[in-house]
Amino acid sequence: MLTVRSADGTPIAYERSGSGEPVILVGGALCVRASTGPLGEALAPNFTVVSYDRRGRGDSGDTDSYAVAREVEDLGALITALGGTAVVYGHSSGAALVVAAAASGLPITKVVLHEPPYGEDDEESKRESDEAGATVVRLLAENRRVEAVEAFLTMAEIPAEDAAGMAGAPGMAEVAHTLAYDFAVMDNGAPGGVVPLERLGKVTQPGLVICGSVSPPFMTEAARKVAKALPGGRLVELDGHHHVVPPEVLAPVLMEFLKA
Repeated sequence: MLTVRSADGTPIAYERSGSGEPVILVGGALCVRASTGPLGEALAPNFTVVSYDRRGRGDSGDTDSYAVAREVEDLGALITALGGTAVVYGHSSGAALVVAAAASGLPITKVVLHEPPYGEDDEESKRESDEAGATVVRLLAENRRVEAVEAFLTMAEIPAEDAAGMAGAPGMAEVAHTLAYDFAVMDNGAPGGVVPLERLGKVTQPGLVICGSVSPPFMTEAARKVAKALPGGRLVELDGHHHVVPPEVLAPVLMEFLKA
């Protein structure tokens, strides 16, 4: 394990492997660096790959107050440690963080956005999303961490029985508080967590957007909107796959784009 200090002094833990052009993997909600490790292993023969613990998770530090800008600075510190530029891949809410980082002007060469879970922009959908999010935040405030994770997973359209089992898995309770961070990331740039069209227009890097054909419909629709809004954006839909894609399927898609 390696560490780098972010702009505010927070230590950010990461693993580095392989050689070649740097690629940073940004995990989504409830993920730690081990979550992106298998994809990193698949890419390492061709790239220098970094998987890291976003602040508040795993071996990384945290602060008393959260701001999306601090997570952007964390990515900036990692890019500096890798030599000054990097490709950045983000999965789920991690993809929304990549959008914020790329739009801020960080020296990112290419972006890969894997199913950023932006919501639908009709009033009913936004109301339902806000209510579900408020439930998760309330449970966190009451220190009912496992229940908060379960509520979040249900919100993400995971069947209730599966959500209950996943919420009780080792390590989930320890990172539950960072769900509030991911909500902030999703609302950053477009209140309500909808597709941030104005911010996407500021992403000038070549961009690949990935979605699964059998993911929740709101995610596939968001991916299509994101790809259309990105200047020069490209969409790849993986037939028969859900929100989480096996690395042996995902890595070749990334390699084709990154080597183009």
